[in-house]
Amino acid sequence: MTPIYLVQISKIGYRTILFSFLLFYLQGCNRVTQSAKNNPYNLDLVQTKEEYNNQVTINPFTKMEDIQKIKGIVLDIRYATSDNFTGKVIYTTPKAFARMPVFDALQKIQDSLSRLNLGLKIFDAYRPYAATLKFHDVYPDTNFVANPRSGSRHNRGCAIDLTLIDLSTGKELQMPTEFDNFSEKAHRDYPDLPDTVLTNRKFLLDIMSHFGFTCIGSEWWHYDFNGWQEYKLMDLSFEELENSRQ
Repeated sequence: MTPIYLVQISKIGYRTILFSFLLFYLQGCNRVTQSAKNNPYNLDLVQTKEEYNNQVTINPFTKMEDIQKIKGIVLDIRYATSDNFTGKVIYTTPKAFARMPVFDALQKIQDSLSRLNLGLKIFDAYRPYAATLKFHDVYPDTNFVANPRSGSRHNRGCAIDLTLIDLSTGKELQMPTEFDNFSEKAHRDYPDLPDTVLTNRKFLLDIMSHFGFTCIGSEWWHYDFNGWQEYKLMDLSFEELENSRQ
């Protein structure tokens, strides 16, 4: 006959094991639900610092660099303010990151521009996938907003939204429209513009193209780095990137 105290211990152990199992199960369900919420189209996303660090270990060129390190480049990260087409603050901090080859190309562009007393102003660079979902919820027109079913090149760290500035004054050169203007005038080839604007737009296009970027048709400010397909979509916050070991 089993002693009573052993029966009691057995019951306590069973209950502890059952509780632990249920807790583990519920936590797992919560992770799955959260993952589905952040990735409703089941894309191949880098969603943890561990995944990102492993990626960089395998291929150092996938490292995300802080664009603010480039001397002369000015940041105007609109999505860290309410001064953007959503009217809401999307980013928690005004940062701009890009993959190492994109960063290197931007540095060469800035070096070339500085000889003409010009510089780059960055409106947006790497964009977490969660932000792409928010953008599409607010403005579901995929002519101007990336389709979350396939993700954005911004999510890959290979797209830059930018313009040119005069380094002496800090003022932007005249361009066809303001940033994130969803009109026909924002198109890369829109012709009915003053000569100065056409010249500035073409100069930006020429120097960006020379260093490996391609401008998309609907937005004069949006440039994709050639070979963007080689980089995975990511959904890491700026804070997570800054705190990663890479």
